[in-house]
Amino acid sequence: MASPTQSLVIPAFNEAARLAAGFDRLRPTLEIIGTDRTEILMVDDGSTDTTMRVAHQVYGHLEHFRLVQHPHNMGKGAAVRTGLTHARFAKVIVADADMSIRPEHFVNILDALDRAPMAPGTRARDGKILYETMTRSLSGTAFHLLVHHYTQLAVRDTQCGCKGFQLATGRLLAHLGMITGFVYDVELFYLARHLDIAIEPVSVTWDDIEGSTVHFATAKRRLLSDLRGIPRTTYQCPVVEIDAQTSVEDVRRAAIEARAAGLVIARHHDNALVIAPRDGAVAALGIAQSLGGTLRSTSLEELKGRTLEAV
Repeated sequence: MASPTQSLVIPAFNEAARLAAGFDRLRPTLEIIGTDRTEILMVDDGSTDTTMRVAHQVYGHLEHFRLVQHPHNMGKGAAVRTGLTHARFAKVIVADADMSIRPEHFVNILDALDRAPMAPGTRARDGKILYETMTRSLSGTAFHLLVHHYTQLAVRDTQCGCKGFQLATGRLLAHLGMITGFVYDVELFYLARHLDIAIEPVSVTWDDIEGSTVHFATAKRRLLSDLRGIPRTTYQCPVVEIDAQTSVEDVRRAAIEARAAGLVIARHHDNALVIAPRDGAVAALGIAQSLGGTLRSTSLEELKGRTLEAV
C-alpha cells in the first residue's frame, strides 16, 4: 500500500451540518490524488456543536484521517497554523470544511508545489473577483484596497480559502504568524514576501455554499486593527543555532528526545537554524543541549533566502 505524500488540512468550527456535503464534493478528487496517498488532518477549533463526532462519522473510515482539537475557539488563523504544524507530508493543501473551492483544483495546486514552495488558490480574473452579489464584490474590492494600503501587498485574492504549501514553508509561516482572525491570510502573504518565498498562484473556482460564517462588516473593527498591526509587528520565534552540516537525522533524534514536533531547519552556508513553534522554547532548549547549539530568537531578515527542511 502506498504511503501518503500529501496532507489536506481542514480547519473546522461548528461545521457539523456541512461536513458530509463537503466530503461529497471532495470524494471524486480524493480518488484521483489517492486516498492512500493523502493524510486528512482536521483541526476542530473548539466547536460547540457535534463537529468532532460528525467528523469521525464522515472521515473516520479513511486510513490516514486524524483530528486535532483546540480546547476552545481560537480563530481560523490559529486552526490553520495548528494544521500546518501537525501535517506530516511533503505537500500540504489547506481547504475549508465546506470545500467551497472546487476540490478538482487540488490536482493543479499539488502540481504547482513541484515548482514553488507556496501555491495559493486565486479566484481573481483580470484583476477582479466577482462574487454572487454586487455588495459582496464591492466589499472585496474595499478590503483589497485596505490590504494594499497597510501592507503594500499587490496580491488580489489573499482570502481564498484554499492554499498549498511545501511542508517546511507552511510550518515556517505557521511558526511566525500571530494573527488568529480573518486577516491571517494577509499575514501569510506578508511573511512570504519578506522571506523571499516564491509563489505560484493557481486559478480556482469558488461556489457559494450556504452557511458561511465570514462577515466582512461585523469583523471590520478587528480587521482594521490587525491590518495596521502587520507592518508594525516584529516577527520572531525561538531557534537553535547549530552547525551548518548537522544532518536532518541528528536533528530528528534530538527532537524525539526533547519531545519536540513540527520543526523546520533553515540552512545557510554559515549555520543552520532549527525553528520551533513560538510555545516550543522549552523543547528547543533540550535540542540545543543535545546538539551543542545555542538557543536564541531570530528575525525575518536572518531567515530570508535560506533552504528549508521539515523535520
